[in-house]
Amino acid sequence: MMRLQDPVRALSGIGPKTEPLFQKLGIRTIGDLLLYYPFRYDHYTEPQAIRSLVPGKSAVIEASLSKTPTFHNAGGRKLMLCEVSDGTGSVELAWFQMTYMKNRLKPGMHFFFRGKVELRGRKLHMNHPEVLTKEQYFLKKQALQPVYSLTRGLSLSLLQKCMRQALSVMQDTNDYLPLGIRRREQLISLKNAIEEIHFPKSYETMAEARRRLVFDEFLLFGLSVERLRNVREENSCPMTVEGSDGQGRILQFLAGLSFTLTGAQKKVWSEILTDLTGAHRMNRLIQGDVGSGKTILALMAALLAKENGYQAAIMAPTEVLAEQHYESFTELLKNYQCRIVLLTGSMKESEKRVAREQIASGEAQIVIGTHALIQEKVRFQHLGLVVTDEQHRFGVHQRELLMEKGGAPHILVMSATPIPRTLALILYGDLDISVLDELPAGRKPIKNAVVGTSYQSSADRFLAKEIAAGHQAYVICPMIEENEGSDLTDVGTEAERLRQALPGDVRIGILHGQLSAAEKATVMRQFHDHELDLLVSTTVVEVGVNVPNATVMLIYDAERFGLAALHQLRGRIGRGDAQSYCIFMSGTDQPEAMERLQILGSTNDGFRIAEQDLTLRGPGDMFGLRQSGEERFRIGDLMRDADLLKKASEVAKSLPPDQAEKLFADGEAFYHTGEAMAAVADVL
Repeated sequence: MMRLQDPVRALSGIGPKTEPLFQKLGIRTIGDLLLYYPFRYDHYTEPQAIRSLVPGKSAVIEASLSKTPTFHNAGGRKLMLCEVSDGTGSVELAWFQMTYMKNRLKPGMHFFFRGKVELRGRKLHMNHPEVLTKEQYFLKKQALQPVYSLTRGLSLSLLQKCMRQALSVMQDTNDYLPLGIRRREQLISLKNAIEEIHFPKSYETMAEARRRLVFDEFLLFGLSVERLRNVREENSCPMTVEGSDGQGRILQFLAGLSFTLTGAQKKVWSEILTDLTGAHRMNRLIQGDVGSGKTILALMAALLAKENGYQAAIMAPTEVLAEQHYESFTELLKNYQCRIVLLTGSMKESEKRVAREQIASGEAQIVIGTHALIQEKVRFQHLGLVVTDEQHRFGVHQRELLMEKGGAPHILVMSATPIPRTLALILYGDLDISVLDELPAGRKPIKNAVVGTSYQSSADRFLAKEIAAGHQAYVICPMIEENEGSDLTDVGTEAERLRQALPGDVRIGILHGQLSAAEKATVMRQFHDHELDLLVSTTVVEVGVNVPNATVMLIYDAERFGLAALHQLRGRIGRGDAQSYCIFMSGTDQPEAMERLQILGSTNDGFRIAEQDLTLRGPGDMFGLRQSGEERFRIGDLMRDADLLKKASEVAKSLPPDQAEKLFADGEAFYHTGEAMAAVADVL
């Protein structure tokens, strides 16, 4: 009998060659597989005559091979081409690195082909279409088919087959959520939810399954927030300020800056100062749009901690950003005899050992790093302030781990995610909230354009023009690799297309969540140092990227993202002196989608966008686009599921402490978010 904790190789069809492919997706156990949710569902349509195909749309054709497949070399990869026809026309089909297809496809053989139609010159073309026999096609046409994010070498059919096997484990899995709560909140059982999220009988049963799983995520998060909220300790790291004016050192620091604080920054600094010198330990969130000046306030708080004999820890979401903080802090505090130490996962072990020794001895007064700061080997002598970025996944767990590093240090959380205040009060329920709602003077507003796919050639010319002027650009794709049955733009295909469309001297790099931490850091350093002109990436660039020379961002399939997520992506540009431009390219011509995107074209105000997102977000796709390891929730969406977030929060608050602890432990045992967080920390 299989168990949730058994390795995936216990499933039929997964051997030594395929197990690493599952592990690449973060799937190591059967439990991991069950929690690897589809990102959408397919409903197979009726076949179309080839003469009626529309470029840019996905379709099913019923056709026969008219010629023997041919093989070509394309950039070091084997390309197989074949032509199929149905009597009304012909289509060219292409597969990369799939030479085994030649044994399946013979002239005269009859299949159903499904994929996105493109126009290449005068030829209709399908890239990596799904190939189905008549029996396979009609079987799939009868039900919704789950579509999962894949990695090269792993087929959708194998993942679906393994998922069906894994579901047998749910027969012996107890539902951790009490029947009373399930009935009151009208939630289906955990067993039914897992089964229906993967292989739903209908869109209605899938929606019920999703509702249960989203509720679980929000409830466990709410319970973890309540655990922190109930610990409101006295100020065990009291700080004082020097000078007759109350903050002489800080004013001296401000006087040496080349800019003055905004009114919003002055107000928030006053709130931070009151916390640090007050009776209770600080637990404060600074919520401010991109470029609103959160980091300088964190530096001021760290300087005050240092002046009072405490250590300060600054945890950044990426190594690149940690290094940028280290460089800027070192420059800004060069006149203050302050020992600043950097600690990241990719440093040499000898360098890490020296850094840990300096931290443990107290020689390091301000420590800047990534997740490496929460590893067990790191010991602080007198940690008084922790600054962390809530864009990290498992932010609540990280705060708990960091608090254990010192004698109840002050906590300052920074977030550039524009979240409506009603949701922020739930999401950051254990924190006092400060808002930076004013941008520094002199910033040039980003110019925005909302366009359709017909703008592609114009977008290519604009990218080439900006790069020729010495600037850099981002191109954002929703997918890492081409997925069977998906017509969304992927990083690999788009990077290849741009290499053909742009001048040959344009240096193009790729970035996505399946790269290792070291690989991602290398690519970002190359882009930051202008060794790359254009970066084709998934949404991983949303977190911790600061390249002032980047002036253009092109986002494909923009209608599939939330407005707030798009706004955060846009925040990667507009950081230098040159004018910046953001192009939101919609993959659909539906008026509702274009109208929604026009909100981004009309304003750069993140908080206004977040409120509009909360109001306008309709049912749309039941699953948002996300990259593994970069989102707070696996399946929940803060905007789309705002009402469910509120319900789960109310349940978390209503439970007696003993019941809440048991519920949290039992829920974590199934969803194992704590284990996932620990694994992330170990890797980094």
